[in-house]
Amino acid sequence: MIRTTARRLAAAAISALALGALLSVGAGQTGPAHAASYVAISGSGSTWSQNALDQWRRNVATNYGMQVNYSGTGSSAGRTDFINGGVDFAVSEIPFQTVPDVPGAQPENPEAGSFAYMPIVAGGTSFMYNLKIGGKRVTNLRLSGDTITKIFTNQITNWNDKAIAADNPGLAMPNKSITPVVRSDGSGSTAQFTLWMSKQYQSQWSAFSGRSGLTSQYPVKGAIKAQNGSLGVAGYVSQSYGEGAITYVEYSYAMKSGFPVAKVLNASGYYVEPTAASVAVALMRAGINSDLTQNLDNVYSNGDPRNYPLSSYSYMIVPLKVRGIFTEQKGTTLGTFASYMLCEGQQQASALGYSPLPMNLVKAGFTQIARIPGASGVNVDINKCNNPTFKPGQSENDNVLAQTAPQPAACDKKGPDQCTTGTAGAKGDTAVSGSGKGGSASGGAAGGSGGASSGAGGSGATGGDSSSTGGEAQYDENGQLIGSTNAGAVSKPYELPSDGFGGPQIAMVIGALLLVGAVILPPLLSRRMRAADRRPGS
Repeated sequence: MIRTTARRLAAAAISALALGALLSVGAGQTGPAHAASYVAISGSGSTWSQNALDQWRRNVATNYGMQVNYSGTGSSAGRTDFINGGVDFAVSEIPFQTVPDVPGAQPENPEAGSFAYMPIVAGGTSFMYNLKIGGKRVTNLRLSGDTITKIFTNQITNWNDKAIAADNPGLAMPNKSITPVVRSDGSGSTAQFTLWMSKQYQSQWSAFSGRSGLTSQYPVKGAIKAQNGSLGVAGYVSQSYGEGAITYVEYSYAMKSGFPVAKVLNASGYYVEPTAASVAVALMRAGINSDLTQNLDNVYSNGDPRNYPLSSYSYMIVPLKVRGIFTEQKGTTLGTFASYMLCEGQQQASALGYSPLPMNLVKAGFTQIARIPGASGVNVDINKCNNPTFKPGQSENDNVLAQTAPQPAACDKKGPDQCTTGTAGAKGDTAVSGSGKGGSASGGAAGGSGGASSGAGGSGATGGDSSSTGGEAQYDENGQLIGSTNAGAVSKPYELPSDGFGGPQIAMVIGALLLVGAVILPPLLSRRMRAADRRPGS
């Protein structure tokens, strides 16, 4: 009797453990047990980086119960919010402008010693466009830097301009007016684009803008239309009335909205798309200043044929003092989130349309994290970083992604041939319709153009119409939002695979094993005990 009772109690205990483990998994869906140790933090700024930030924020909320709020108001607004103490961190593509880059603006003078710059992700400023030939979407447009500059300074106003035709021997360019679309808000992408023009095409840029250097507020003249945020410019171009429009926006937005980007001519004479690999190659030549800000002069002129010339980094501006709404307790959360971005988060960069950071900037980022009040205990072990650009023991000057980047296809070289493969979010081919011969581009990274068939001559482009507006934001002809606020060009987080095997998954396995044990073990124990009862002397 005693043994029977013991057997029943053992079975009940195992079942209770299994049930408890499974219930803990269910409870974990709303937040891990240690979630209470993190306090909510908030930031504002760049929309250039927002697709990556939104995904990472969702990841840490799911895996660690961490709440990170972020408002994509533009880099300039984010820097202002940080100076005023209204956010815990800001994100920007350019540093504080102590000498205003916009006429009439006030200098940005944050308190000395109150902040540091920390690179968070790399990417390419791309040229997303909406163009059709014979009613079919063009997906393989090529543009030189000189042509791009002339388009955005109102010197080239029609798609059949001879300069565009020279870039695209495989396309019979249509007689269609060009609508350049720029940012209406102060933005880091505007600053990076105008910095490139001011360095590479200074006389043209100065004649148009009246400035010698960069500006974060683009001058609106002639046919140029201005829209708010990356979502605004990408949304305008992606609509039916946006046919003939072109904008500058982070590559991620073109991927998400299903539209192509122009391949840009580099210093080696190849037209290149801003894939993760081509950006990694480009930024091997970036100069990094002592405060971790970037000097891109050598990126623009990089002679590697795989180089995408408009490549750059985005920065998180982190606090070094307790001030405004920031506290030391928030510093623990911020430090943990920053460490996640530099390591695990970089694994998703390519799929999101960005390029992961190399080891030297990750290590420099760890140094900045250690300076955040309250973040001194954050794990920043470089050997456990899981960043796709390096492995433990590797030199910090190496970059696996750059070293393995494919060479451009022969049809991407400036000359009579033109690749037919689509770019960014537009996967379809565009058949040759001009004087040149078609060719397929090989290689390609996430969102890039890999292994498509060669195009044949014909009367018009044959790439399918890849615009996708169903269920997305809708805009009027002036770019004003008139439909759903569920804007697919930007705001929806990407659906990516799970980061890995975390606490909830482990608990689920333990629960399953205990449940199996609750079914199998009691009969086995029962048989053994009965056998023992039958032995002599029992």
